[in-house]
Amino acid sequence: MRLTILGGGGFRVPLVYRALLDEPAVSEVVLYDTDAGRVRVISSVLSALRAASRGPEGFAGPAVRVAHDLDDALRGADFVFSAIRVGGTAGRVRDERVPLRQGVLGQETVGAGGVLYGLRTLPVAVRVAERVRALAPDAWVINFTNPAGMVTEAMSRVLGPRAIGICDSPVGLVRRAARAAGADPDAPGFGYDYVGLNHLGWLRRLTLDGRDLLPGLLADPAALGSFEEGRLFGPQLPAMLGALPNEYLHYYYFRRETLAAVRSAPATRGEFLDRQQSGFFAAAGGLLPGAAYELWERMRLEREATYLAESREASGGWQRDPHDLEGGGYDRVALALMRAIARDERTVLILNVPGGGAVSFLDPDAVVEVPCEVGGFGVRPLPVAPPDEHQAGLMLSVKAVERAAIEAASTGSRTAALRALALHPLVDSASAASRILDEVWG
Repeated sequence: MRLTILGGGGFRVPLVYRALLDEPAVSEVVLYDTDAGRVRVISSVLSALRAASRGPEGFAGPAVRVAHDLDDALRGADFVFSAIRVGGTAGRVRDERVPLRQGVLGQETVGAGGVLYGLRTLPVAVRVAERVRALAPDAWVINFTNPAGMVTEAMSRVLGPRAIGICDSPVGLVRRAARAAGADPDAPGFGYDYVGLNHLGWLRRLTLDGRDLLPGLLADPAALGSFEEGRLFGPQLPAMLGALPNEYLHYYYFRRETLAAVRSAPATRGEFLDRQQSGFFAAAGGLLPGAAYELWERMRLEREATYLAESREASGGWQRDPHDLEGGGYDRVALALMRAIARDERTVLILNVPGGGAVSFLDPDAVVEVPCEVGGFGVRPLPVAPPDEHQAGLMLSVKAVERAAIEAASTGSRTAALRALALHPLVDSASAASRILDEVWG
C-alpha cells in the first residue's frame, strides 16, 4: 500500500512516519513538496528513523521516495495525506500580524488569521483534489491542512466522501477528560458525545456502561484542574456550559485575555515557528541523518512545549503535562483512520466530514466535526444530540464564514472575502475587516 504525503517537507512529517514503523501494510511513503531543500532534510530524518528501527528480522518501516512533481506523487497512491502550507511559515507570520495591527486576533485557524490562511490555501487544495480525482480516483485523501474544516469542505466538493479531515484536539480532549473522570477511554463500555466544527466543538457526554460521568467531572474543580482543558477554561465556564469546550474555543470565550496575551508576547506563534524551523532546516541540511534526527527531536519538544502558549498565559501561565508532549496525536488519528479503511476494522473516530444530516440545521454537504463510524466502506457520521442554541449559533456563524471564504477563493470575489472576515465572531468591526483585506488582497 502506498501513502503519499503532500507537504512532505513539513516539520511534523517524521511523526507520521514514526507511527508507520510498525505498520507493514504500508510498503512505500512518497514525499512531495515544493521546497526541495526541506523535503531533502525530512527525507534524511526519516532514513535515520528507519535505520534505528531496523532489527535482524522483520519490517523496518516503509521505503521512502521523493517525488519530482505532484502528478508523480499521486499516481498509484492508495492514501494521500494533505499537509500543505501555502506560503510557508512566512505566510503564517503575515496572517497573524496583519489582523493584530487592526486590534483583532490573528491566529492560524481562528479569527481573521484563519480566514486569510484559508483564502490563500483553498485554491491550491482544490487543484490538488482535482489532480487526485484525475490520477488516483480510488485514493482516500486525509486532510491535515488548516483551516481543516473549510479546506476539507472545498476538497469534498471535488472528491466527495473520499476527502476526510482530521484533527487531534477532539480525541485528546475525550481521552484527557475520561481519565480525569476516572474512566479508561479504551474500556469496552466507554462512550462520548461531541459536536462542532473544526476547532469549534464541545464534549457533552462521557459515558461508562451507560452512566454519564461528565456532570460529576464538571462539578469537581480538582478533577478539572488535573488536565489541560480544565486548567485552560477553569471550573466556572464548563459548569455554566454543561460541556467541555475544545481548547480553541478559549479564543472565543476569553477573547480579551488571549488577545492581550498575544499582543504582549515578544513574538507571535508564527514568528516563533518561522525562526525555529528556518534554523532547523539550515542547520540540519549539513548534518548526517542521525544528527539531523536528534536536532529534529529537540526542536519538536520545544514546539510542543510552547503550543497554545498565549492561551495558557492568559489562564494562569501553567506548563503542559509531560505526556502531552509526545507528538500532538494527529499522526495516531491518521493511522487509525487508514487502518480502519484499509483493513475494514470498524472503529469510531471524531472526524471532519460532510454531516449528511447528522447536524439538522446544516445542509448535508456541510463539513462538521462529529464521531464517525469508519471501516472498509469509508466514513459514516453517527447521530449526535442536537446542539443547544449557543452551540448552534456559533456553528452557524462560523460555517457562514467558511463558505464565504470558499466562494471568495473559487470566484475571486472581494465581496465574499470581505464577508468572510467581517462576519467572523472574533472580528468586531467591518471597517477593520476591510482594512485587513486591503493589506492582503491583490
